[in-house]
Amino acid sequence: MMKIPFSPPDIGEEEINEVVDTLKSGWITTGPKTKRFENLLTSFCMSQKTVCLDSCTAALEMTLRILGVKKGDEVIVPAYTYTATASAVCHLGARPVMIDCAPNSVQMDYDKLPYLITTHTKAIIPVDLGGVPCDYDKIFDAVISKRHLFISSSPLQDIFGRIVVIADSAHGLGARRNFIKTGALADFTAFSFHAVKNLTTGEGGAITWKKHSDLDNDELYRQFMLLSLHGQSKDALEKTQIGSWEYDIVGPYFKCNMTDIAASIGIAQLKRFPAMLKRRRKIIEFYNRELSNCPVSVLQHYSEREKFSSSGHLYLVKLIGQDEAYRNEIIRRLAALGVASNVHYKPLPMMTAYKKLGYDINDFPYAYDMYKNEITLPLYSKLTDEQAQYVVDSFKHALAQ
Repeated sequence: MMKIPFSPPDIGEEEINEVVDTLKSGWITTGPKTKRFENLLTSFCMSQKTVCLDSCTAALEMTLRILGVKKGDEVIVPAYTYTATASAVCHLGARPVMIDCAPNSVQMDYDKLPYLITTHTKAIIPVDLGGVPCDYDKIFDAVISKRHLFISSSPLQDIFGRIVVIADSAHGLGARRNFIKTGALADFTAFSFHAVKNLTTGEGGAITWKKHSDLDNDELYRQFMLLSLHGQSKDALEKTQIGSWEYDIVGPYFKCNMTDIAASIGIAQLKRFPAMLKRRRKIIEFYNRELSNCPVSVLQHYSEREKFSSSGHLYLVKLIGQDEAYRNEIIRRLAALGVASNVHYKPLPMMTAYKKLGYDINDFPYAYDMYKNEITLPLYSKLTDEQAQYVVDSFKHALAQ
């Protein structure tokens, strides 16, 4: 019997050598490697500028803070997502306004989106779940259609003059829609580099943004630096310059910077990233062929008609016509065969934290329908052909029992 983990990191000699180089350099916190990684990500995404932080959650929260979101404001988020999408909103005292999935989809119901926009709405956080980019054309259409309701309450909101779209693309680095990469689709895009992500730095994240004629990119970057390092006017690297020890604290802010150790892993990962994405796509195509005659539906990762390609982060499978109990039994059967699997996601209104805030899963029937029989199979660049075959054989065996 094979043992197939769910999502181990793909770490090789390149990453190890880059980390060793950082350790030998004598500079391990935020410094030259972090700045280099930011520049490489900006080039990769074809965006304007990038800030690396210690998590995607921090990237979302700091962006909302710079945007001026506060208590009394509303931010639209999917009900079908991980908690970080909504918790970043809660941290500011703002209200997450949850939107249901479209029928038979993990993505939000774009047709319902305009009806949730009010004079309190400051941002929308779509989620590129599984690595499939959202339809940002439809999201921006909804934003523009309700532009007359928007009330600005900060200088950055003044610049946009409308609701700001902040992509939670924790899964989506490397995905494309309409030949545009994630990072240049939404106004701002947050990425995750957690251990299970396609590109990892162990823990980490980034925020990048696309071109806007009235944005001062350097000033915006400076604001992120202040928020992420206690409001300190100079980072550690700047303070090492001769005679530059003195600094100011301009506000009692936060601590969520990325280290050069983490960034060095990311630099090496990004070099190998195209090959890693190619391997994921090959596994997805294999899974699709092997499961084509099974009583399941799978997340579509590529569409020439809709002009999108995913990052291949998660392989979501729906067990057609089944319920939670059956899905959980399949997970147990797979585990008995040595195959780890998962569920993406249990909708937020089913979680205690959000129940306490008044959310009810009965108000989100399509999110529940998506969740109740969903199972996620192992998908990662280190998965061998033999292991992939074992996964599908085990899955078919579990279904046949």
